[in-house]
Amino acid sequence: MKFLVYGIGGVGGYFGGKLSQAGFHVSMIARGAHLKEIQKNGLQVESKNGDFTTHPKIATDNPEEAETPDVILMGVKSWQLKEAANSLLPVINADTMILPLQNGANNVEVLREVFPERQVLGGLCNIISFVKAPGIIKHASLEPKIIFGETEGSNSSRALELKKCFDKAEITNIISGDIQREIWRKFLFITTISAIGGLIRVTIDKIRESEYLYELMRKIALEILEVANAKGINLGQEDLENTFERIQNQPKGSTASTQRDIMEGKPSELENFNGYIVKEGERLGISTPVNRFIYECLLPMEKQARKG
Repeated sequence: MKFLVYGIGGVGGYFGGKLSQAGFHVSMIARGAHLKEIQKNGLQVESKNGDFTTHPKIATDNPEEAETPDVILMGVKSWQLKEAANSLLPVINADTMILPLQNGANNVEVLREVFPERQVLGGLCNIISFVKAPGIIKHASLEPKIIFGETEGSNSSRALELKKCFDKAEITNIISGDIQREIWRKFLFITTISAIGGLIRVTIDKIRESEYLYELMRKIALEILEVANAKGINLGQEDLENTFERIQNQPKGSTASTQRDIMEGKPSELENFNGYIVKEGERLGISTPVNRFIYECLLPMEKQARKG
């Protein structure tokens, strides 16, 4: 299979790097100094599982310079997804699979506004990684994993073929029979902690030490759960409790990437996280007062960041 990886940040850089290292034909879409360094010296990955350097077949900022791929891995932020998808229309064919790996609950919906429905798989990944310097990806923690599947739950032959590729690249991966539930499980966790962290501006351990703030996080999560259930997502009380077990187990000093973006004045995924819950709640007739409060408090800063 030929792969195109759009967005060579922590996610796309690590998984695209592993596929390239395994010998697959990989095109990487990057930009600026990061792209120039990859073109000159290859992509370096510093990982707790072993460092490596790989040279993708193609590294460019123009998708039209890439060869038509069998699989596209989307590694951009969720708010960048639609623009990136539109730029890929000239390079796909009727059999190209598109697999989103970024955070967010509606990435499949966004991609299906651009691509034919059957071409879009559901997916997510678990990894903590980032661009350390131009041309260098740092895998800091978590055992990297991709979870993916057909949105209707079938165990398709193309999903099995993709799994073989991930296996060959030594990427831990799982085909899920209910990928939407897996996506929302991660969304429940990341949306519960991200924006409130950006608003309070302290680490997760400081938030959970406050009885008031901890209860506020539970209210955020309960609203998300209610919206998910109204959308037909099989999310339940067990998922809620697992989320708070994860929150309790986060090491001291931890912050979410969206929180860091907010605190640094960068465009963030606020609209795709709490904003999405607010708007879906309005559409479905569900009240989401806590998510709305956090969203509206941060929205002026988000607008300012996007103007910059």
